[in-house]
Amino acid sequence: MRVLLKASMDTEKANEAARNGTIGKIIQEALEQIKPEAAYFTADHGKRTAFLVFDMQDSSMLPVISEPFFLQLGAELTYAPVMNREDLQKGLAQLGH
Repeated sequence: MRVLLKASMDTEKANEAARNGTIGKIIQEALEQIKPEAAYFTADHGKRTAFLVFDMQDSSMLPVISEPFFLQLGAELTYAPVMNREDLQKGLAQLGH
């Protein structure tokens, strides 16, 4: 299932990781684990935030994906199922059948 992960990082923990030079490594390791089809980084509500779209093949992936963000960056995470254009068209084609 295609999923959108929003990771809003705790400012103090992310600041410390930026100061000691580990924030890039933490994020790179997360991206290697998650293998997102898209990854965007911004500030949201005053916090460093990552938006990652990826294929979650099994819900058992949740701890593997979540814990580095929780433990190393004090992040608040939200997950939401999402569709791309092709998924939407496929779903709409099934309406009324």
